Amino acid sequence: MNHHPLFDLTGKTAIVTGGGRGLGEYIARAYAEAGANVVVCSRKVENCREVSDSLKETYGVGSLAFECDVTKPDDVHRVVRSTLDAFGSIDILVNNSGTTWGAPALELPLDKWEKVMAVNATGTFIFSQAVAREMVKQKRGKIINMASMAGLIGTHPSMMDAVAYSASKGAVLSFTRDLAVKLAPHNIQVNAIAPGFFPTKMTKAVLEQIEEVLLAFTPAGRLGSARDIQGVALFLASPASDYVIGQTIVVDGGQSCM
Repeated sequence: MNHHPLFDLTGKTAIVTGGGRGLGEYIARAYAEAGANVVVCSRKVENCREVSDSLKETYGVGSLAFECDVTKPDDVHRVVRSTLDAFGSIDILVNNSGTTWGAPALELPLDKWEKVMAVNATGTFIFSQAVAREMVKQKRGKIINMASMAGLIGTHPSMMDAVAYSASKGAVLSFTRDLAVKLAPHNIQVNAIAPGFFPTKMTKAVLEQIEEVLLAFTPAGRLGSARDIQGVALFLASPASDYVIGQTIVVDGGQSCM
């Protein structure tokens, strides 16, 4: 596919955490389609290998797959080193790995709160820090943090009862703004995407219960699709967003405007 130069990623290298399925896979495919080498990693390496093989076959780009728990610094550093060894640079990082736990706020076990915060917030920090150290040396880079509309608003428990998830995504938004200020002088742009409801494995159980009501409060009248998230992710990874610093783009079909 021919791309406008502002959105061309030819020769760039991206790491997408949680890239073996869902939104991470959609984003990995968009970057490969735009010409980037793509490294996908997650705790389920089999899914990542399937995606990686497909990217190489479909788009003719370089791609690697790794098992990685983003809460473990050794795993993260291994992915970073291996990516640099293979491709020489890391131009784009998408912190997409995430988890959730549904329970009433007054009944949520502490260990579940800590698990969600560890993956969604601490994992984002660990990977960002490791990659940003390399980007500072390169004097360029893009870090894109996957937040959520849930990090911007309160949600009625009949719609979603996952206070740890909402809190962790709020933390990601604040982290994005502050890290963006710290890294902007190094020509590194840090921004976030806050998706609404997309059909993925993580949202399947919730959507089975509330999809009809959810659509009634979504001005677009539909759930998000692959292309809806791919366009925004490509913009934030490309030269088109070089003057966009610390921003969150909400991709929710207008739901948060209601």
